[in-house]
Amino acid sequence: MIFTTDDLDDLDLRLLDALQRNARSTFAELGELVSLKAPAVHDRVKRLEGRGYVRGYAAQLDAKRLGFELVAFVSCYTSPDCDYDAFIETLAALPEVCEVHSVAGEESFICKIVTRSTQHLDDLLTRLKSQRGMARTRTTIVLSTPFERGGITVPQ
Repeated sequence: MIFTTDDLDDLDLRLLDALQRNARSTFAELGELVSLKAPAVHDRVKRLEGRGYVRGYAAQLDAKRLGFELVAFVSCYTSPDCDYDAFIETLAALPEVCEVHSVAGEESFICKIVTRSTQHLDDLLTRLKSQRGMARTRTTIVLSTPFERGGITVPQ
């Protein structure tokens, strides 16, 4: 079942925004932000989760502090005989791959990856290029990230 933001009222939108900013907020803290009591917030959050507006909760880790110094985007150009489902499964199994996006254009997929070094990146690219269905790759190394939203802008 597909839902749109038409299904959401102003309180729902404000709760989604607050949860995205700090998913560790208590129901009481969220209630203060939207002028509701904690049990009412609990019910609304559970309903939002049940309807698929909240996909999950996760900590945002600092990749550099964990030793992953290099971020890159790898464009994957596939061969005509590529089995996309198997190919995506292979990409998702690589721990360096953070995101896989199916895209329009010459390439079939763009992957966001993190590695410890250029040598680690080289090793990953060697593994990627040996995957069935991969024709070639193009890599763009990130020099810096001056802006990263870390979520979506919730419509008001």
